[in-house]
Amino acid sequence: MAVRREVLILVGLVVVIDLVFIAAYFLGGIDRSSDQMKLLFTVVWTAISLLVVLRGLLRIRRARVPRQR
Repeated sequence: MAVRREVLILVGLVVVIDLVFIAAYFLGGIDRSSDQMKLLFTVVWTAISLLVVLRGLLRIRRARVPRQR
C-alpha cells in the first residue's frame, strides 16, 4: 500500500508542477518573450521536474525494498 501511495503522490506532484509552469508561461507572458527567456524557463521547469521525479522514485524504491540491518 505504501508503494501505491508514493506513486500517486509522485504523479500528483508532476501534474501540479506542470499546471503551475503552464499557467506561468501564459500568464507571465513567457510565450511573448525572447527565445533565450523561453529556453531559461524550459531549463528551470525541466530541472524542477527532474528533482521531484528523482525524489519520488527514491521514495518508491525505499517503500518497495525492505531495510537491511
